Amino acid sequence: MIQTANTTIHLQLSADELINRALLAEGKLNDTGALCINTGTFTGRSPLDKFTVEDELSISLTDWKSDFNIPMKTHYFEALKEDLLAFINNQHEIFQRLCYASAHPDYRLKINVITQSASANLFAYNMFLRPEDVSTENVIGEWTVIQVPGFEADPAKHGTRSKNFSVISFKEKMILIGGTGYTGEIKKGIFTVLNFLMPANYGVLSMHCSANIGTQGDTALFFGLSGTGKTTLSTDPQRWLIGDDEHGWSKDAVFNFEGGCYAKTIGLNAEHEPEIFAVLRHGALVENVVFRPDSNEIDFNDNSITENTRVSYPITFIDRIARPSVGGIPRNIFFLTCDATGVLPPISKLSIEQAEYYFLSGYTSKVAGTETGIKSPKPTFSTCFGAPFLPLNPNVYAEMLGAKLREHEIKVWLVNTGWCGLPFHQGKRISLSHTRTMVNAALNGVLDKADFEIFPLFNLAVPFECKNIPTALLNPYKTYQNNSDYLERMKKLASDFENNFTQYASSVRNSVIACNPTSI
Repeated sequence: MIQTANTTIHLQLSADELINRALLAEGKLNDTGALCINTGTFTGRSPLDKFTVEDELSISLTDWKSDFNIPMKTHYFEALKEDLLAFINNQHEIFQRLCYASAHPDYRLKINVITQSASANLFAYNMFLRPEDVSTENVIGEWTVIQVPGFEADPAKHGTRSKNFSVISFKEKMILIGGTGYTGEIKKGIFTVLNFLMPANYGVLSMHCSANIGTQGDTALFFGLSGTGKTTLSTDPQRWLIGDDEHGWSKDAVFNFEGGCYAKTIGLNAEHEPEIFAVLRHGALVENVVFRPDSNEIDFNDNSITENTRVSYPITFIDRIARPSVGGIPRNIFFLTCDATGVLPPISKLSIEQAEYYFLSGYTSKVAGTETGIKSPKPTFSTCFGAPFLPLNPNVYAEMLGAKLREHEIKVWLVNTGWCGLPFHQGKRISLSHTRTMVNAALNGVLDKADFEIFPLFNLAVPFECKNIPTALLNPYKTYQNNSDYLERMKKLASDFENNFTQYASSVRNSVIACNPTSI
């Protein structure tokens, strides 16, 4: 693939070697030893510039109705690949790494990552799993990811929307990324591939969720989009982390797709998130942060570059991790939603039908910075809590989840990590300590013994009380039922849910449709 005597290929460099190369021109170390870089114009994903090549493998299975599965004709892809490879072959040096996805040996995907920069290759080193003996591996890899920020597409020639792009070819088993230095495009590209392969080829439910294990061997899943709290809530000092973002659920196990974590750092402090704060050391890659004046100390509250400041690190940087990154059938599942409208209660218990309804709905708010153009929380419906990464029809994932919920005795909770009572421009986001307390009460079985009342319109079961949580927080309707603004926001959100779910009405059971909000 790379065929030129003029290009030095740095193959399988260690983290130390990659950091030393990056320090020459790409970034610098902070006061705790982490490598800090700036990803350039793009500090988040660009979903509308992500394409899937139309070929005999993708054409019949891909959900082309989705706004995020944008087709690209084969001749455009071939032209793009040819020009991108020509660009690479004229570079002085590139970085290549063999790695793989999936901690479960039966579902392993070998990946060959080629990057223009050392720091992006460090990201791949941190985020994917590493073979112990590369000499015994096929260095070609089953799938190839090429990330070249310096190469920009010609929309007229390459069929792209703009100069930046991320293109997946299932036939050629290749992901091409150019015009953007945001490293998250690498991991989400592979996640999209796994979301195609796992259900279709192996009968494994692929999930945009974090996972951990308790002292009693109980596995918990935390679904949610970026910024809803997956990494923070799953990185719990009382439990063992399986993974923070992407997992598969086979017949008898939940397993991590990745070998590292990619945590948001905006507002990070040692008191509230000590486990994540502690990973900011040599080997971690920190993106788009700002240093305090005349120092190399990070100001985690400075969002002048982006709200989406990030750190990637190997999962081994966390003290309490599951080894290997595999757990059993989950006992608790949490749907994390960052409700910017301030309507939803902070925690509620769902029936199986409600679980399918809220999973398909995928309601949340996109948090500032996670995507290009997002400056403040934006309410949205992202089916299965991961629409941008789902190539198959969402009913495939929902039906698999529903079948597992019916087969096993699993408790499902809807957790609002956003605003409660007042909307984001008036109130404050629910405190992390309160959310942790409620989640732990669910995990420890305390809420199993609680009395519940019904939250109107949405018919959600909310606890009357939870130790150390203000009762006024648990059911915002009781607090704001005489507030006309709250009631209008409540009715508007209920209407939004109902309108959004019309797209699934013909393909789900009537008992699931009945979970649509009703009138007060």
